[in-house]
Amino acid sequence: MTTAESATHPPSDAPSAGDDRPHARVWPARVPRTIQPPQTSLWFNLEVSARRYPDKAATVFFDRVMTYPELQRQAERIAAWLAARGVRRGDRVILFLQNCPQFIVAYYGILRANAVVVPVNPMNKADELGHYITDPQARVAIAAADLAPALCAADAALPPEQRLRDLLVLHYRDAMPDDAFDGEAVPPAWREWLATRHPLPTLTHGQVADWAQALACTDPLPPHEVGPDDLAVLPYTSGTTGLPKGCMHPHRTLMHNAVAAAVWTNGTAENVGLLVVPMFHITGMVAGMHTSVYLGATAVIMPRWDRDLAGRLISRWRVTHWTNIPTMVIDLLASPHFDHYDLSSLVFIGGGGAAMPAAVAQRLQDQFGLRYVEGYGLTETAAPSHHNPPDRPKPQCLGVPFIGCDARIVDPDTLQELPVGQAGEIVVSGPMVFDGYWQRPEATAAVFFERDGKRFFRTGDLGRMDEEGYFFITDRLKRMINASGYKVWPAEVEALMFRHPAIAEACVIGVPDPYRGETVKAVVVLRHEARGRVSEADIIAWCHEHMAVYKAPRIVEFVESLPKSGSGKVMWRLLQEAARASAGAA
Repeated sequence: MTTAESATHPPSDAPSAGDDRPHARVWPARVPRTIQPPQTSLWFNLEVSARRYPDKAATVFFDRVMTYPELQRQAERIAAWLAARGVRRGDRVILFLQNCPQFIVAYYGILRANAVVVPVNPMNKADELGHYITDPQARVAIAAADLAPALCAADAALPPEQRLRDLLVLHYRDAMPDDAFDGEAVPPAWREWLATRHPLPTLTHGQVADWAQALACTDPLPPHEVGPDDLAVLPYTSGTTGLPKGCMHPHRTLMHNAVAAAVWTNGTAENVGLLVVPMFHITGMVAGMHTSVYLGATAVIMPRWDRDLAGRLISRWRVTHWTNIPTMVIDLLASPHFDHYDLSSLVFIGGGGAAMPAAVAQRLQDQFGLRYVEGYGLTETAAPSHHNPPDRPKPQCLGVPFIGCDARIVDPDTLQELPVGQAGEIVVSGPMVFDGYWQRPEATAAVFFERDGKRFFRTGDLGRMDEEGYFFITDRLKRMINASGYKVWPAEVEALMFRHPAIAEACVIGVPDPYRGETVKAVVVLRHEARGRVSEADIIAWCHEHMAVYKAPRIVEFVESLPKSGSGKVMWRLLQEAARASAGAA
């Protein structure tokens, strides 16, 4: 925002343009309608918190504490190493690892080096990873040691001019206490994964360095030159056309929602958050990591989900805030050891990605006095565009438009606003909305339109708004599957499946699942010569080898042919409706 724009921007407690909308009547009295977040890069949030809280725990990882000054020091060393390796302003750097303190160090180190973070889902396999190197034109990557070989394999398959130049490799073990494996802190199934010391992999035409080597870099820091309008992160989201697209988020969009999430949940520096939602994903990144650093709060980090570890950590560290997906809560409540855990410190519990079952929400209310607070957002909206008021949530509801957001229900064809109660497409405008898709001007133009002097983003989700301004999702315009909060795009899965030599045709659909909400099913036509030789289990096993586990079909059905329209297009919706009807009857 320029100085002139700042001068005309209304103060945070001034009436907003949306005051005449229904949700104005239920808006929390303590929460401003709009905010003025810091007009800086995200890096300064870490710098400020490190100066304010020199002895405070920034992260906890298997009981090892990293203070804010140490987090800043390590991030600065990573920034110096990146600069020494030729990373310059605006360059894209891949970040490929599970949740751990090094994720935050590397992320902020990339920002301090004036570069752009490209977070990559650690579940992706070599067949999927090449796109994340070539599309953002990344030349440097930071990866966990157990994941780095897959990245190197993807790199080796690329033309020489598109390959990585440098790879920095880390071990989660290095952020854990020396005695981490002596007691019950590490789940048994994780011990080999976390304890193994992997040799450094080899890049075909690049150099590989160890994390300790980068932390020991003595080169000077480059000047910090980026501001709120510079590109900060390029998270990828898939779509109907198959290949994932990079969402261009400058510092200001993430800054807005990081600050707004703190305001919405009564956040203070005394927050202790359980950070288990993946930080490569926009929710964990913004509402988890960035909000915590902005507040100077403490993040208790889990590298993966484990219900009993979560119960122990909430009890041990007196966790106050837990953002999650409903399946995590369901799993924790089902633990045979649940009675041993103390959840009394929790003051906020909420999340999204799937609806929270009413019975589970009621148990939280009855047993702990906790209201589960659901929210809604997309990668394109820097996590929440909608959120339930913590003191007045509605069950299985997206919530009301978030701080600074103007959300409406429009006719998908005419884009005209629809009356209360009528279903249409959810569209949003606000300071959290991304700038557009990386190097995809046509895709960007297709999802934006102008109305009332504002730029609205078309979510592709169908919903309705009730008389109090709460939004409810009813269906999707986009062809997408939501499995335990993970977004699965059928076209991407189909493109990978077509590489199987036995598959002639495949149609991927979402079917109801009592635990995941939806699960992935593939309807497959085998090549003639493969019939009787290849089983459904063979296809499922192959998919698990070649794509992220959450994308891989859990159900495969062989058919003689797929239904097609007169123009030859596969009628996926017909298959999906038939599968859902069958599940409903069962």
